[in-house]
Amino acid sequence: MAGKVFFSVTMSLDGFMAPEAVPVEDVFSPEGRSDPRVQRWMTKWSQLQAWVFPQRWFRENLKLGEGGEEGLDNDIVRETFERTGASVMGKRMFDAGELAWPEEAPFHTPVFVVTHTERDPWKRPGGTTFHFVNDGIETALEQAREAAGDRDVRIAGGAETILQYVNAGLVDEFSIALSPVLFGSGIRLFEGVDATRVALEPVRAEPSPRVTHLTYAVRLR
Repeated sequence: MAGKVFFSVTMSLDGFMAPEAVPVEDVFSPEGRSDPRVQRWMTKWSQLQAWVFPQRWFRENLKLGEGGEEGLDNDIVRETFERTGASVMGKRMFDAGELAWPEEAPFHTPVFVVTHTERDPWKRPGGTTFHFVNDGIETALEQAREAAGDRDVRIAGGAETILQYVNAGLVDEFSIALSPVLFGSGIRLFEGVDATRVALEPVRAEPSPRVTHLTYAVRLR
């Protein structure tokens, strides 16, 4: 079990990784999509993630059709996928994904969902199986490490789950795609971080025409 624990997210220039929370069912229902709050959420989310949608690897993985951009952004999307042997996520992210992901979920590896809800493993076509862990982030990570073998474990999100792992000293590295958009409000990536325990070491900064990719190693103070 030699792999790293990491996360990789897109963040607005003013520090938000998502717009203000709205009910998941509203985002994915015809009635909810007519709500101005949901429309604003969708617009902001689309602007934040605009760099990834055109990438060839992203399109192929989600079976959105042939073609797409190649270059640094595409390479990073592909490398993030290829290094990941298992993922961990929170219940809210899973609930949204269960409604949004295609039948062949885009992970193609085991995914461990931190939740208080008991549920049998949910196997999807293409190699993704969701496992539901009811006794904390450490147990979820232990199971993910075992499943990942010598590959890395990705803390997929959302922000609250990522922060729990950071504050617990369980993250080795993270990457941010810094997007040139301003939210003004929303869900901050590092809201509540324990800055007395967590120190960062720059690893690399790589600008592309769409975003700037920042990678940091995480150290405990």
